[in-house]
Amino acid sequence: MQSVKTLFSKETYASRREQLRRDVGHGIIVLPGNHEASCNYPDNTYWFRQDSTFLYFFGLQREDLVGVLDCDTGKDYLFGNDYDIDDIIWTGPLPSVSDLAASVGVSESGDMAALQSLCNKAAASARRVHYLPPYRADIQRQLSLLLGLRYDAVCCHASMDLVKACVKQRSIKSAEEVEEIEKAIATAYNMHVGAMKMAFEGRYEYELAGFMEGEARKGNGPVSFPVIMTIHGETLHNHGHNNRLEKGRMLVMDAGCETAMNYCSDITRSVPVGGRFDARQRAIYEIVLKAQMETIRISRPGITYQQVHTAISKVLAEGYKGLGILRGNVDDIVAAGAHSLLMPHGLGHMMGLDVHDMENYGQINVGYDEETRPSTQFGLGSLRCGRKLESGFVVTDEPGCYFIPALIDKWHAEGTNKDFVNFDELEKWKDFGGIRIEDDILITPDGCRVLGKPIPKTVDEIEATMSAC
Repeated sequence: MQSVKTLFSKETYASRREQLRRDVGHGIIVLPGNHEASCNYPDNTYWFRQDSTFLYFFGLQREDLVGVLDCDTGKDYLFGNDYDIDDIIWTGPLPSVSDLAASVGVSESGDMAALQSLCNKAAASARRVHYLPPYRADIQRQLSLLLGLRYDAVCCHASMDLVKACVKQRSIKSAEEVEEIEKAIATAYNMHVGAMKMAFEGRYEYELAGFMEGEARKGNGPVSFPVIMTIHGETLHNHGHNNRLEKGRMLVMDAGCETAMNYCSDITRSVPVGGRFDARQRAIYEIVLKAQMETIRISRPGITYQQVHTAISKVLAEGYKGLGILRGNVDDIVAAGAHSLLMPHGLGHMMGLDVHDMENYGQINVGYDEETRPSTQFGLGSLRCGRKLESGFVVTDEPGCYFIPALIDKWHAEGTNKDFVNFDELEKWKDFGGIRIEDDILITPDGCRVLGKPIPKTVDEIEATMSAC
């Protein structure tokens, strides 16, 4: 069990809940917090991570709590069982549920039996009960018991009205939220710069990954997702850390952390083992960096991130064409999706309390809207956020280049985009690995800005940082 703390002022949470009630309009809203989860035996639990929606509206880190908002009466409730002496022996004294409720501006509280009674009354009155699609089996079972639904029917009755209302609110980051994200990036700076200075021949990936996790803990939060630290960057989410660093390899380091308030960072840097780029590495790196900087140049309110993805795809295609890897008209290359052989993922995603913000609501509900729909094209179809940008959005900017032998062989055998791909030239690059460069950007009223202290990114900056160790 963790000690209890809140995020912001109780007025912040009260205002958020009031807005949610207005947007949903009727019925009651049930927002379960998370439970602890056992790792390998009951009393050995994983690090507790509170549900992000519950954090956004109630800000409490304690497990086994449920918040309820009554849209018709304007009342908020917090439910949970107080600790007894058997708990206190192990945890020390902790606030009561009523004290927790008062700390975030909630006047009504009760135990779990009172929650069941409230749900029973709502059902008897045929009131609409709004809840989000559960992403954990224990929460799905809890909702099943509370609402008298079959376990397998719970997801079918999740409220799209509530999903849309939560996405509307959480997409726009307040100044205090941006400040928290920048705290997470400050810790990520230490993680990445320190790891750069360790990236020399003879070390193992797990040494650098372990350093990063330690820096995250020093910043008073865990990593925001399992560290990606690999000389096999052609594997997009490579979480294996057993390789010995070898000179001539590019090392992809994709890692971020959470603050104590659970706001996230997500940064990627790619560096040459040994500290100096060779000609091939520099050529690919400069192409990816140019695309990454183009995102920063053109991102602004009103443009869709799908349009930004397409624009930077043309930068990548032009660069690969200059190396003889692709051929033909750049617009035709991108329209056909031939460039996606080397970047089979999207440009970025929303970020906030979740490193992939709100993805538990359903990605299409978060990253797209009625005007902008997901593409079916390879690569572009993996874009997590394609919607029209608005001031206050925080999104990642993470183009990459990956020489994936199995994918190259598949396209070659099938003749996919053979008019645009020079497979003979591409054969020479199959041993390269991959490169990704990622920053977190805030959309501002007239453009965007990269959040946090600048982390070495240019070839000269990286080489200078690595030579200073």
